[in-house]
Amino acid sequence: MKIFNVKHGLLLFVMLLAGGCQKYLDIVPDNVATIDNAFKMRVDAEKYLYTCYNNLPQFGNEGQDPAFLTGDEFVTVYPSLGNINASLYRIARGEQNIVAPIANYWDGKFFQAIRECNIFLENVDKVRDLSDFEKKRWVAEVKFLKAYYHYYLLRMYGPIPIIKKNLPISASIDEVKVNREHVDSVFNYTVSLIDEAVVDLPTVLPVEFAELGRITKPIALSIKAEILTTAASPLFNGNQNYANLKNKNGDALFSTTQSPEKWQKAALACKAAIDACIGNGHKLYEFVPRSVSTKVSDSTQRLMSIRAAVTDKWNVELIWGASNSIGGGSRGFQSLSQARLSPFTGTIPNESIGSMLAPPIHIAEMFYSNNGVPIEEDRNYKYASRFTALRQALASERYYIKQGYTTVQLNYDREPRFYADLGFDGSIWFGHGKNDDNNTWVLEGKLGQTGGRQGASLYSVTGYWPKKLANYNNAINDPAQEYTVEGYPFPIMRLADLYLLYAEALNESQGPSAEVYQWIDRVRLRAGLKGVVESWTNFSSKPSKFTSKDGLREIIQRERLIELVFEGKRFWDLRRWKVAENYLQRSVNGWDIAQREAVNYYRVRPIFTSSFSLKDYFWPISENSLIVNPNLVQNPGW
Repeated sequence: MKIFNVKHGLLLFVMLLAGGCQKYLDIVPDNVATIDNAFKMRVDAEKYLYTCYNNLPQFGNEGQDPAFLTGDEFVTVYPSLGNINASLYRIARGEQNIVAPIANYWDGKFFQAIRECNIFLENVDKVRDLSDFEKKRWVAEVKFLKAYYHYYLLRMYGPIPIIKKNLPISASIDEVKVNREHVDSVFNYTVSLIDEAVVDLPTVLPVEFAELGRITKPIALSIKAEILTTAASPLFNGNQNYANLKNKNGDALFSTTQSPEKWQKAALACKAAIDACIGNGHKLYEFVPRSVSTKVSDSTQRLMSIRAAVTDKWNVELIWGASNSIGGGSRGFQSLSQARLSPFTGTIPNESIGSMLAPPIHIAEMFYSNNGVPIEEDRNYKYASRFTALRQALASERYYIKQGYTTVQLNYDREPRFYADLGFDGSIWFGHGKNDDNNTWVLEGKLGQTGGRQGASLYSVTGYWPKKLANYNNAINDPAQEYTVEGYPFPIMRLADLYLLYAEALNESQGPSAEVYQWIDRVRLRAGLKGVVESWTNFSSKPSKFTSKDGLREIIQRERLIELVFEGKRFWDLRRWKVAENYLQRSVNGWDIAQREAVNYYRVRPIFTSSFSLKDYFWPISENSLIVNPNLVQNPGW
């Protein structure tokens, strides 16, 4: 049940005196009669509970999730010609501004979401037929959601106002003009809300089939671990760049002194979350075919354990999945990730296969070699000729690349996650009705081939596809190329993510140790790789890298970037690590997709130069918001 902003006379008078106020920062409960009705009976209050959930971010939505087109994991056709919402792509291209900020969540839905959570918390005691047990659970869920909305805004904007309760109608003009608060205060507040919530959250969902996506104790503890790891990271922990970011009264909004204790708290929170998740039956996903007609080799089963850890709906590794991403039909992120595999005999490509989310070459370079180390470090990998050497795939490589097909060195001798997560010219694309290793789809991506450019916009601009995001159970119907999607919840948190957060926090708080290695190695083992110590010792040009905190930090960060690629983590990780300028200010390249022959196709072609500078670590606050509320200060650089 949606509660809309219906101003009554006194509130309007106060707002006019204040120069107006942003829609979702007016935080004043209005339409009182409607709110009272919403909390008379349980059935109505439950609708309001779902309203609090309804404002969760649209994870995996290319037009609403900043972690998709705003970062550097995807390139797309630009301008989009209406086939994709590329508004966030403008940020990567340097078009962010303060007059009309792109993805303006400061004036958008998350402050409204906090407001609705407060309304629920302030009125739930009025419900006449709600049991005490159920009320405690609902209150705990809403407290968690309120914390998450604060956290989401904090990652985007840095210091934000803490909205502990909605202002009364009698609030003065000065009370309406809220201030930004110290980042540590915001982090502490979000964590305190989660701590309050955990006490009354269920460990498992009482009615799982009807409640999937609702908050449980393992979810809350896992997000607490992520929040504390973020708080301990260099962007927020002792960041000297924001020493001069202060409120109008001179109060500092960042601490410039690094606190090692924050990493210790993060490590403890990660371990508590892991224990809760394992105790609740979570484990790293291993692929088991659904049908006896699915016949796979050990190699393909490995690839599917990696790929289906994301796409297998509500699987055992998933801690928190976004229920609001299951729908979306054929025009969602699955369609945009899917390559055209079926021969097409028509004149206009079927738009149900969008094929427009294109990973650039630097993402392909990111994956390890088949020896489990970066290709630029592997003593045996032919790194110098990665863009130039062409050869045909051998019989031993047939589960990754079509035997006898010619492709470039960059696509050879790579780790299993490379082949599980990426589609490319000549690659095997398992599933979609062909679930037998002896009869699989082959992606052919050059001009004039099935997966190559067709029409004005429905194609990969780089020659790579994020196969990881396409459910292998989706159906491709010959010859019209109609695409039927089996939806799944976009992963907000899965166990591999949590393991790597714990490894990071342990390394930062204690330095390298066998305990740190074991959590990384659990993720690597599922990916078919040897452990960190063995791999670096035997194959890396930097064999002692894992023995220092700085070296192991690089390893852990690379492991996260690989394991969680395309899951919306890289965008936030690069920022919290304070290394985004090393990645996001660069030439973004693809293959020369307008070519028909391999010798011409495999030439590196620049698409655009991405833009990032120090100011881009945080979103700008709109000029209008600063005029409306003179107590607000702008983020540095804007």
